Amino acid sequence: PLALYLAAAGTGTLGLLDFDTVELCNLQRQVLFNTTDTGISKVKAGAARLQALNPHVHIIQHAQRLTVDNAAEIFAQYDLIADGSDNFPTRYLVNDTCVQLHKPCVYGSVQQFEGHVSVFHVAEAEGGYSPDYRDLYPAPPPSEMIPDCASGGVLGPLPGIIGTMQALEVIKLITGIGELLCGRLLIFDGLTMQSRVFRYGPHPQNPLRQPNNRSALLRDYHGFCDFSDQGEESEVPEISPALLRRWQQEGEVLQLIDVREPREHLFDPLGGELIPLAQITTAAHRIARDCKVVFYCQAGLRSATAIRLLRQHDDWPHLYHLRGGLEHWSRTEKQ
Repeated sequence: PLALYLAAAGTGTLGLLDFDTVELCNLQRQVLFNTTDTGISKVKAGAARLQALNPHVHIIQHAQRLTVDNAAEIFAQYDLIADGSDNFPTRYLVNDTCVQLHKPCVYGSVQQFEGHVSVFHVAEAEGGYSPDYRDLYPAPPPSEMIPDCASGGVLGPLPGIIGTMQALEVIKLITGIGELLCGRLLIFDGLTMQSRVFRYGPHPQNPLRQPNNRSALLRDYHGFCDFSDQGEESEVPEISPALLRRWQQEGEVLQLIDVREPREHLFDPLGGELIPLAQITTAAHRIARDCKVVFYCQAGLRSATAIRLLRQHDDWPHLYHLRGGLEHWSRTEKQ
């Protein structure tokens, strides 16, 4: 929705960055695409749609994942950045790169029935810059507190509302009209149709504001935003969908445990036993010790967390989590 309205408004150059391809499950909220785009690169399909809407707009395609290595090179090509990412590593990387390059950032995020909009790091008339994302959230929460997209979900029209608000802020920023959401966070509640605006200022724990301390710009953001230290992820044994299929075909004795919520378990291609993540330690007596145990969720985050939680209380042999969760399982099944 953000890209559609910017193209319709005649924004001279638009860059689209996404490494993914269009899937049918995207379409309830990503109205830039249609059913015929399934399996096509999102930036390729998006560029075609925007070009059809306004052939006078120049579209630049970045069909790649945003990383520490390429963020500065890509962002340097543009006057401002609009962030619609759905994960904390990318949000912090976008923010830190914008601060490094002195680029304004129009921020939007959605989850379930709520959306947030703000504008970061805009040059001020009296000198200096408006607050950035780290003034709101100096550091990310631990990953066990972060629901993935599948478990948290979002009501389809909400990205349209928030994306349109972002487009409005971008146009205001380009044209110099109105009052931007600098130093202000707009929170929209889709269930009550009410909006609240909170003011915020520089945060003393923002590492980007501490003298000679911008080390966060050089971090491994996926490690930085992980459960605890950067090395812990490797300590959680994981298996690929291919290895799980091989174990099943060879008749390996397995216990499969779905750590999602009951409503998600209604759609379970693996047919495992349901033990939601919140109950994993209290239901530990239901977990086998004499065979391999494979935990899985929608995207692999909660299943890895389940193993960590169990290991905090006891030594467990033969625990594994399914890398990439059911989303990865489904993708490999089609190949």
